[in-house]
Amino acid sequence: MNSSSIQPLGRTARGVPVIGEADVVVIGAGPGGFAAALRARREGCSVIIVEKFDMPGGVHTSGLQGAANMGVGGIHTELMERFAAAGAIYTATEKELPDWAGNALSHYDYYLEPGSPFRRASFNPDAAGNIMLRMLDEAGVHAIYGAAFVDVEMQPDGGQRRITHAIIETVQGRQAIQGRIFVEGSGTAEVVARAGAPYVRGGGRQPETVTTDAQARPIPGGLLWIMSGIDFARTAAYQKRENDPALSKLINAARAAGDIPPELYRPRLADQGVYGDHYIGHPTVDMSPIQGPGTFILWQNVPYEWALHMDDDAEHASRAKRELRRLIDAEAAFLRKYAPGFQDAFISHVGRYVGVRDGRHPIGEYVFSIDDAREQRRFPDAVTRPMTKTFFWDRYARYSFEVPYRCFLPKEVDNLLLTGASLSFTFETIFMVMRNFPWCCQTGEVAGHAAARAIREGVSPKQLRWTEPLPF
Repeated sequence: MNSSSIQPLGRTARGVPVIGEADVVVIGAGPGGFAAALRARREGCSVIIVEKFDMPGGVHTSGLQGAANMGVGGIHTELMERFAAAGAIYTATEKELPDWAGNALSHYDYYLEPGSPFRRASFNPDAAGNIMLRMLDEAGVHAIYGAAFVDVEMQPDGGQRRITHAIIETVQGRQAIQGRIFVEGSGTAEVVARAGAPYVRGGGRQPETVTTDAQARPIPGGLLWIMSGIDFARTAAYQKRENDPALSKLINAARAAGDIPPELYRPRLADQGVYGDHYIGHPTVDMSPIQGPGTFILWQNVPYEWALHMDDDAEHASRAKRELRRLIDAEAAFLRKYAPGFQDAFISHVGRYVGVRDGRHPIGEYVFSIDDAREQRRFPDAVTRPMTKTFFWDRYARYSFEVPYRCFLPKEVDNLLLTGASLSFTFETIFMVMRNFPWCCQTGEVAGHAAARAIREGVSPKQLRWTEPLPF
């Protein structure tokens, strides 16, 4: 099915024109939604995917994140191989950046011993998005880009309810897509919210080790941006010569001159075990190599104390977009004026949207908690074999655990499957554990496989019997 072949299929109960129907309708083409659509289509389902931007990939392409990981199997490995074959992955090592390992400015590699070997791979976000777009086309997934998801229409289904149509807004106005099974790939549980299914609002308290902050706030979102023309060798030479590893002397001088707004380079929380510490406070330049020599991606985060809920509050979302671009301009101006190696640098790209790190947490048929990880609980409906991940909540403790299929099934809605950052996980467990690129791809595959099996067996996702981990 292509855009020229779309014919009206009547209207919904609310009078919205229906422009398509499919076995599986996926809302959002981030890595979770992308993998769900691809897996379901490859297993024989007709699939329509809806994406608000102009390409798949979500925060990792439109949002510029671009971290290239070693393939973990399945579609994620296929993606990494396709990116590499297309020349879309740039890898920096100690040869290109001899002063990068252990550098205070490094987003990822600050913890390494100075001068030690390292390998930092990133993919070009735009090239990667193009590849992902082609993969959906090759598989026969019908993708609708530039379409904002706005609502659902539903009907009773026994003791549950089922979604009959996803309502979207395109250049043609409000339209509907009919489906048998729907997949939540928005990254912020928008479908869950519109369907009236229960969820916990994003945000929460810090661990008990944090005594200086008793407020409940979301882990702040951020806007990523790319700067080119940087001579990092000059920057590193200055750091050594002036014994100024975090550029604190330059920051203090700029602040004294009124060249830095108070929100820029804020200190982090001082306590031990701060959850999301890397994004709460932003006391120095925070960057990583991407795309090629002299080009770096930089992080600009929402001030934690603002407690913005960008996923469910329009005023908060608008404030974040406005203020973060202001801070990006301020940081770029500071770097060009004060930091050696940045005099000829320029902003070459700003992400299309502010990434939400902590949005709605759906309440599923099972809610995965920190105690599930700590106690290494096993489940008869585990979607994966035991895997080991680092949990920020417990001071970066590593736990081996598995996730039950029931975490993919929201309460009260019979034909909706969750993915990625919208899984049924508690606040303490979702951030930086189950919401990165590899895991989002894998959860998307789980959802796509579950949808395809349910279609073949003529049952709802909640009636599907899951008995063994999905091989990736």
